[in-house]
Parts: sequence; C-alpha cells; structure tokens
Amino acid sequence: MQTMALLQRLALTGILTGLLVLAGCKQSTPAGGPAAAKPAPEVGVVTMRTEPVTLTMELSGRISAQMVAEVRPQVGGIIQKRLFTEGSEVKAGEALYQIDPATFQAALASAKAALSKAEANGYSLRLRSDRYKQLVAINAVSRQEYDDAVAALKQAEADIEAGKAAVETARINLAYTRIAAPIAGRIGRSTVTAGALVTANQATALATIQQLDPVYVDVTQSSADLLRLKRNLASGELKNDAPGQAKVKLLLEDNSTYPQTGTFKFSEVTVDQSTGSVTLRAQFPNPNQLLLPGMFVRSLIEEGVRDQVMLVPQRGVSRDPAGNAVALVVGENDTVERRLLKTERAVGDAWLVTEGLKVGERVIVEGLQRVRPGAVVKVVPFGGKAAETGSQPAAKQS
Repeated sequence: MQTMALLQRLALTGILTGLLVLAGCKQSTPAGGPAAAKPAPEVGVVTMRTEPVTLTMELSGRISAQMVAEVRPQVGGIIQKRLFTEGSEVKAGEALYQIDPATFQAALASAKAALSKAEANGYSLRLRSDRYKQLVAINAVSRQEYDDAVAALKQAEADIEAGKAAVETARINLAYTRIAAPIAGRIGRSTVTAGALVTANQATALATIQQLDPVYVDVTQSSADLLRLKRNLASGELKNDAPGQAKVKLLLEDNSTYPQTGTFKFSEVTVDQSTGSVTLRAQFPNPNQLLLPGMFVRSLIEEGVRDQVMLVPQRGVSRDPAGNAVALVVGENDTVERRLLKTERAVGDAWLVTEGLKVGERVIVEGLQRVRPGAVVKVVPFGGKAAETGSQPAAKQS
C-alpha cells in the first residue's frame, strides 16, 4: 500500500512539472508568433529638376556720401558768430559763419574813393584831349602836345578800370566774411567757436557737409572673379539684359536687409596692384538717412540669370575625408546609392551642382543618419512641393 501511494505521488509530481513547463513555454512565445521583420527606415527626399536661377555675388564694402564739402574761410578774421545747429540739414547758400566785416568794409570804401578819384582825373583829361584835337587842326598847339594829352587820357582810363577791379575785389572779400554752405546736406560738428581767428584757405575745415540721399556703396571684387563674370556673360552662360543697371541689395552690420534696392553704377578701370581687386560702386536711396558714411555693409549684386541649373539642399550634401561633395540617392527598388558631386557655388541654402546627378533622381535630405549605401528605405517627400525644388530666388558667391 505504501508503495502504491508513493508511485501515485511521483506521478502527480511529474504531471504538475509538465504543466509548469508548458505554461513557461507559452509565456516565452510572443503573441504574434515568431519575431516580426524590422521595417525599412523612412527618409525624406527631394526630386531633382532644372530651373533658371538669378545669381548674385556678395561683396563687402562701406558707405560713402554722394557729395562732401569741407567748409573753409576764404578771408581771414575773427569769427563773430556761428549761424547753424550742428548735425542739422542746411541748404546751399545758407549762412554758416560770420567773420568780422569791419576791415573789409573799410577796404571797399577806400577802393570806391580811389575809383572816384580816377574817374575825376579821367574826365579832366578827356576834355583836354578833345580841346587839343580841335587846336592841332589849326596848328594852335603842336602835334606832340596833342599826343601827350591822348596818352594821358588812356592812362586815366586804365586807372579807372583798375579802380573798378579793386572795388569788385573789395566787395567780394566783404561777401566772403559771410561763410555760406556750398552744397545742401547734413552738416557735422563745428571745429571753431565765436571769437576764433581763422585764415584764408586754412588746412583745418570749419565744418563738413555731406549729402546723404542718395549714398554710394563702394565694394571690392577680385580681378579673377571679374574676368570669370565677363567670360560667362560673353559665352551666354549668364544672361544680363542691362549690366549697367544691375540691381543691388544691401545687408547691414546687424544682418538685417536694407529695405531699399540700389543700382550698380560702374566698376573702376584700374586694378589695385597691392590687392588684385577692382572697386565697384552702387547707388542707394537713403530717404531716412539710415545709411551713414563709413558704415560697413555687404552688398548682393546681380550677376545675371543662368538657365537650367540643378540645386541640391545643403543639408543633403556632406563631405568625404578627401573633401569631395557626397550625396545619398534613392535608386531602383528604393535602394540607397552614394554619389560624388561637383558643386560650383552656394545658392541660398542649396548647392549649385554641375555633375553627379540627373533630373528626376531623388536625393535624401532627411534621415541620413539611419541609412547606408545599399540599404532599402521607405521614401516620403520632404517639406511638400516647395522643398522638391531645393532652390532659392537668388544666389551668393561661395
């Protein structure tokens, strides 16, 4: 009996053990059966196409006033008063300083007196000459006396003309005691005050007037870039209908864009031998006088329009250890392929690509960290229709 009970216990223990093993196996098996396959990584792509693009070059330069006039006295004397407010707008011909005119008024009066004396002497000699002319005809006076009278009259007439010139000179010098603005514009600080002694044509200017609307922007460009631009225009690779009227945009020191558009005026005809650069000048309207002479700016000058170019977003292009531009392209069967690119310049946030891609190919711009060449991916458009072009309306030189 004890043997039978022992066997029954052993059998019951085995059954329970089997049930526990089966339960453990069921728990270790996923609900979905065998492990599911890992899904293909998702990447964002842009489809390559060609389009015309307006190319620009970014050059640094500084603002200069259109007209600058340094105010200097043309006669010497003591400044009686200053007639303008520093930093204000002045008109051409407006009085700026007044020099003590007393000595110049006296000089004018003296010149007028000398002229009156010469005119009185001339009147007497003219009567004498006329009288001798009649007397010499009847031999009442000698020919020599008549000739002397005529010569004396001519000398008196010359003295009169000299007297008139002296009066005019004195009048001009008196007028110069009122120092006027030679041009209209904004006047800077005054270097003298009332009571200061000034001299004619002195080296130090009393003040400086500058016309600030419009203003010039002078930038420098390397002669090599200028040759490249002219070559591209001549070959037809770049099109520019009015090179002398190219539009120019301006970036200020705080990276903001100046609201007014400027016009390209001319390029210097001489290359600076020390820098190998050429000076270019553009003109900008400045109604609010936001642009001040000496201010550092960056200008974007239109080079022209290039037809049928291909632009790739910069985020989709990397560099290999050799420095070559590289992009990942989704090829047939959604397989990733590696491409070496030849880029020419930056165009906004894209690269202008001349070799390595074809129209219609899909370049990966998002999810690059999750894929490698040869991998199969799931393709989704990146950023909608606007991102498919990967382009910007204007370009800047890289």
